[in-house]
Amino acid sequence: MANNMKNDLLAIFSSLTQNQLVIDYGVALLVFVVVALALKVFQLIILQRLKKLAQRTKTDFDDVLISIFEGIKPPFYLLAALYFGIQTVDLSDFVAKVVDIAFIVVVIIEVIRATEKIIEYLVKKFLQKSSPSEAEQKQVMSIAKTIQVLVKIVLWLVGLTVALANMGVEVTSLVASLGIGGLAVALALQNILSDLFSSFSIYTDKPFQAGDFIVVGEHMGTVEQIGLKSTRIRSLSGEQLVISNRELTTARVQNFGRLQRRRVVFTFGVVYETPLEKLKKIPEMVKSIISSVDKVEFDRCHFKEYGDFSLNFEVVFYVNSPDYVEYMDARQKINFDLFSHFAKEGIEFAYPTQTIYLARGQNNEK
Repeated sequence: MANNMKNDLLAIFSSLTQNQLVIDYGVALLVFVVVALALKVFQLIILQRLKKLAQRTKTDFDDVLISIFEGIKPPFYLLAALYFGIQTVDLSDFVAKVVDIAFIVVVIIEVIRATEKIIEYLVKKFLQKSSPSEAEQKQVMSIAKTIQVLVKIVLWLVGLTVALANMGVEVTSLVASLGIGGLAVALALQNILSDLFSSFSIYTDKPFQAGDFIVVGEHMGTVEQIGLKSTRIRSLSGEQLVISNRELTTARVQNFGRLQRRRVVFTFGVVYETPLEKLKKIPEMVKSIISSVDKVEFDRCHFKEYGDFSLNFEVVFYVNSPDYVEYMDARQKINFDLFSHFAKEGIEFAYPTQTIYLARGQNNEK
């Protein structure tokens, strides 16, 4: 009798266990279907309505977010539904880990893809805001691509570490190894990274741009291209100079491309034998000559000093043009006119001379 009762209890317990297992799997299936349908409804209905609303807003960042969600692939929704569905079922550790790792990998892929789109959006907005030239656009796109690669590497390393941690792998030593390896790589690429950040600094600060004539130390020329690592300059003699961006950001750069007008100071001397009346005419004469030259603004002319062999005048004027040829044309015309007017007035330019006065003594003899 006791044995019969025991068998009946075991049968009832087995039946309840099987029924509970069926219920658990039924709940898991229900959760899977509900989550999958909810995500599908979100993608087909809610997301489309949000897209229409985003088109009416002034900002376009919400359009980028909508495009990110639209680009999510079906495997992500299936794995998300499966991940939440199996939470109600007591599965083996191996199966649970496989599903977890697959879900994490898909999430990492979607995060990387979303980050790329956000970086592309930020670069595009930056280009629209700064309105750079074609050469600068190439520079910015090169910097952006480099940043994208670095972001991808960091995200993949983080994703790999998270996946390994979920698989039960001890990642402490791995993280330490990655830190040491990253430090070694950073030291090895120190100069390259320095040039890269210098290129970004040159673009944002804009000390010069393509087409500007600059002087760096003993080198001078026209900027042709600003790259990620170096800047190419065409010298006056025709050869191309390649200077690292790091050197350009640490050196003093003279940018004649930003020159709006040139201040010119020069002196000339006339002989000591020049009469006072003619000396007094010189400032007005110089003013009249300089003022008649196109794109030239007269400032002053003064009898400055008594020199060793001449009476020296100092002249200051401005050439309202950044073009060097126009500046030299103006200087040449002024020099020709000064020579012509002084010749007509009988005023002689001084040049280094020495006059020796000898006094003859007389001897009185008694």
